[in-house]
Amino acid sequence: MSYKIIGDSCLDLTKDMKKEPRFQMIPLTLQVDDIQVIDDETFDQQHFLDLVKASPNCPKTACPSPETFKEAYECEEEDIYVITLSSHLSGTYNSAILGKQLYEEEHGAKNIKVIDSWSASAGELNIALYIAGLCEVGLSFEEVCLKAEEFKKNMKTYFVLESLDVLRKNGRLTGLQAFFATTLNIKPVMGAVHGVIIKEDQARGVNKALSKMCDYAQKNIVDPEEKIAVIAHCNHRERAEFVKEELLKRIPFKEVVITETAGVATVYASDGGVVLAC
Repeated sequence: MSYKIIGDSCLDLTKDMKKEPRFQMIPLTLQVDDIQVIDDETFDQQHFLDLVKASPNCPKTACPSPETFKEAYECEEEDIYVITLSSHLSGTYNSAILGKQLYEEEHGAKNIKVIDSWSASAGELNIALYIAGLCEVGLSFEEVCLKAEEFKKNMKTYFVLESLDVLRKNGRLTGLQAFFATTLNIKPVMGAVHGVIIKEDQARGVNKALSKMCDYAQKNIVDPEEKIAVIAHCNHRERAEFVKEELLKRIPFKEVVITETAGVATVYASDGGVVLAC
């Protein structure tokens, strides 16, 4: 069966994956003051970071319309897998579900599975890689759906950011006390439970925080020889390479993939942020 994997623009595909027709990204819209930026292949990360730095206001994001998703489902592939940002962070999941309903009203039934990643960025990409692997060995649509949901439940997402200000100001830290310790260079190690952001730990300095993040990955991983770790970085390849090195000292992953954040993850990770999913 032919298949397509569709993600919102927080899927953070690698450069090579962007060239593959089996992957498609549906862009969100980013806004800095009165400037709108479409998070597609034209996204210029450095220009966007400069806009954010120059603005006194917090950047915002807007999810794609249900119609945009419906149009993406109108493709020749028989099996469609849709991976979205955590529904606790964005309305994209709801748009994708509504898009499926619109498609079915107009065209009838089709194999469309919409997955709330309970994650973002590296987490979305990790799910996409897992689904692609299942499809390539010929599993049925139903089997892929079941295994993808189980994979999502067991996957862990961690991140270390220079600042939590954007997440806090945009209300993405609901129920979590805002963390203010920048004068001491204390960096929080963050995680997610069922898509809700939590604080796991903290350390003085970014590299120590990144090392602690790897410690948490080692503590929670099961059967790493069968798994891929995905690292997404915002404008800081050196930190991503450091995390890869620290991970491989601790955990025998099948593969470690490094990718760059696109627009949405750049908004929330900010300059220098690193996200890990495994």
